[in-house]
Amino acid sequence: MTLTIAGLTATEVLDSRGRPTLAVTLRLPDGRSVRAGVPSGASTGSREAVELRDGDPRRYAGKGVVNAVGNVNAEIADLLRGREFPDLASVDRALIEADGTDTKARLGANAIVGVSMAAARAFALLADRPLWRYLAPAGVTPRLPVPHFNVVNGGAHAPNRLDFQEFMIAPLGAPDLAEAVRAGAEVYAALRRRLADKGFATGLGDEGGFAPEIDAPEDVLTTLVDAITDAGYTPGHHGVAIALDPAASEFYRDGSYHVAGESLSTGDMIARYEAIVNRFPVWSIEDGLAEGDWDGWVELTARLGGRAQLVGDDLLVTNPAIVAEGIDRKAATAALIKVNQIGTVTETLETMRLCREAGWAQMVSHRSGETEDTFIADLAVGTGCGQLKTGAPARGERVAKYNRLIEIEAGSDLPYGRA
Repeated sequence: MTLTIAGLTATEVLDSRGRPTLAVTLRLPDGRSVRAGVPSGASTGSREAVELRDGDPRRYAGKGVVNAVGNVNAEIADLLRGREFPDLASVDRALIEADGTDTKARLGANAIVGVSMAAARAFALLADRPLWRYLAPAGVTPRLPVPHFNVVNGGAHAPNRLDFQEFMIAPLGAPDLAEAVRAGAEVYAALRRRLADKGFATGLGDEGGFAPEIDAPEDVLTTLVDAITDAGYTPGHHGVAIALDPAASEFYRDGSYHVAGESLSTGDMIARYEAIVNRFPVWSIEDGLAEGDWDGWVELTARLGGRAQLVGDDLLVTNPAIVAEGIDRKAATAALIKVNQIGTVTETLETMRLCREAGWAQMVSHRSGETEDTFIADLAVGTGCGQLKTGAPARGERVAKYNRLIEIEAGSDLPYGRA
């Protein structure tokens, strides 16, 4: 099976934050077409693949993507149109070689990843397979992932004083995906009621979670445990657990971590996480320390790696070379997986392969700026990683991914749960 690209076009559209991004359409010789929407992050690692933004202050405060769109419509389309590609890796290799930079900065990672995602969909269409089955690596059993619902937003995702960026609920004890989604929606509704009863505003952050004016992360965790109980579930691994993404790089300044008015050393921050894990049903902590604090990550992993999943996001940026370094140094026990963070689907799958072989977990993730595209839901299922986070059970661009998982479950007999 080979892919011949008859046409390739991109359009500047809006993401869920009202900022520009790309939609890429790939047309096959028989007239069929596929489309990919490109996500965009707010809290980004310094070593991520580089989005190409126009920098024109007269349009979208400099955030426009007309140049990235132009690169798809001209140089990339000219490069790929009419050629026969035996597999997705050959498409991605052509894109990487044409860009010629380590960070995909010339053509733009946002342009490249949109084409890569569209090409993956085209191969799935030609093979007459659902996308998740096409993306499944050889020897890997696809599986429906445990959804991680971001129900309280802080940090770069919300205009409040809360330093930790994401508080998630994870229905680890649900018997299947549909029941996990139900648990997420019911706890989310119970949390809204509890916050309102306490006099907090129930406005939403970028990813659909509530954004109350609460300073201390421990106060949020107490409220979450209460909401889980209110909804009729048991807090913990056999019911509904809690996952954190503090995004510590965002509150690390001058060698210290600044949380709720306190200035903490690396050791202090690790001790705080240890106290949190002792007190609350927190099963996973993502980006607990800053991306440059490698020695701290090693200490954190030694201290808590046997009790909680420790996920590297800004630390690892879905980059195979950096993930290999993290594995070698025993810094973290899992990697967050964001396709646009590295820039091609092939490199994303390679990162996930390295994790599997090292015994590391993986959690596929959305970005704060999303589209209605459901690619990551299929990616999580096909790779069998067992974990997906894509925001609250609210807002169309987030719910679309959860609904896609429900559709996959309804049409298959795939297992559910963590790998």
